Amino acid sequence: MADAPYVIVLALLSQQGERAMPLQGQSLREPLPADADPGALGRDQALELLGRIWQRSEQAPLQRAAGDHSLLVVTLPMEALQEQLPALKARWIRSGDTAELLQELQSLASGVWCLLQEHRQPMAYRRLV
Repeated sequence: MADAPYVIVLALLSQQGERAMPLQGQSLREPLPADADPGALGRDQALELLGRIWQRSEQAPLQRAAGDHSLLVVTLPMEALQEQLPALKARWIRSGDTAELLQELQSLASGVWCLLQEHRQPMAYRRLV
């Protein structure tokens, strides 16, 4: 189980001039096929995360901090989640450098997607890696 994959959803947001990166995730029984996206599991995790973000908006208005890259779904090994992700998160909160964050996520992850929603359309994945 040491190399168990994990699906996480990251929101890159700003609230009162401060960056934040709340996340939500769940382990997978086995890796996703190379041409697959996280499907319903990723959308379910995004819905849970967005519910928490909605509650957070009571404190102050929220803004997406990275445009279309503000809601990311990432598959990565548990070790990367525990060892590298906290440092990536801290660097992004400090710097706001989304390009660097995406590059670092791509080096760790087996898949990185933006989760987007067009007007009157279901949520859709756009693969970055």
